Amino acid sequence: MIYSNTDSPTFHSKVLLFGEYSLILNSMGLALPYPLFQGRLVLKHITDSSRRIDQSNRELKAFCDYMKLRKRQQALSFDFDINSMEFDVAQGLYFQSNIPQGFGVGSSGALTAALYDRYVYDKIMHNGHPGNDEIVQLKKIFAEMESHFHGSSSGVDPLICYLDLPLLIRSKTHIETVQLPRPTTNCGGIFLLNTGRPRKTEPLVNLFLEKMQNQEFAELCRNELIPYNENCIRYLLAGQIDNLFDELAKLSAFQLQHLNQMIPPLFRQIWQYGLDSGLYYLKLCGAGGGGFILGFTKDFTITRGHLEDYQSRIAYRL
Repeated sequence: MIYSNTDSPTFHSKVLLFGEYSLILNSMGLALPYPLFQGRLVLKHITDSSRRIDQSNRELKAFCDYMKLRKRQQALSFDFDINSMEFDVAQGLYFQSNIPQGFGVGSSGALTAALYDRYVYDKIMHNGHPGNDEIVQLKKIFAEMESHFHGSSSGVDPLICYLDLPLLIRSKTHIETVQLPRPTTNCGGIFLLNTGRPRKTEPLVNLFLEKMQNQEFAELCRNELIPYNENCIRYLLAGQIDNLFDELAKLSAFQLQHLNQMIPPLFRQIWQYGLDSGLYYLKLCGAGGGGFILGFTKDFTITRGHLEDYQSRIAYRL
């Protein structure tokens, strides 16, 4: 299909509310699209010139080469229109996006979703509410595509960006769309705290996997991290906000103590203050190490005032 720049579909960023690292251990995850950031594939205009456009075009060329290699290796489980993408890249195709890279909100996920939408034959449409089988099939395809950017991929990020719906990940083969509860007071919220520094996912995941080689740490994750994570998801979906914050306190404390290397040093003090005061609780957003940190509070106005030296923005009202 040929798109003009004006009708090229837009794909939003995403936020993984719960499941960072514990998803690797086949725990539950909960994610939602985040419309503040978005991106779309467009063709460079003859007058367009910028380093960002040229870099994006080169990245798409590299992705094209990757897909050609995978196709020669007969390693693709789907039919991808490489010829059309090569033609478009030669004409100046790039990803026009305001999604910050390396911040844990799905910059490569949105790009992968856009490439699937434009170049995959017999694609599953992203409107409506697909069933579990369709979602799992999409996730598998997205994992193959996004592996180019990360070395390996679960496929979850582009899945959220493509479907543009909150998703509950029960296991690798059981994913469903869900509705988050309506705000009860509009005072509280889930917010993003900007560390101001990008990070790479792969080294942090590798660090976690190394830590899992320690039997004591592995047992802590199974006996504490996974239950805290799954209880938070259940309480949030049930709208049990007081119970949610009780579990968030445990999850935040666990991450500060046992995943300390994933928390930027400048943010450990305010992380601890949240635990001590109960005003807010912080947790990793994706891999951590930089990018955004997720915060939960029952009063965002007071919390934002306390964190006035940092950039914070509401992602979802509680």
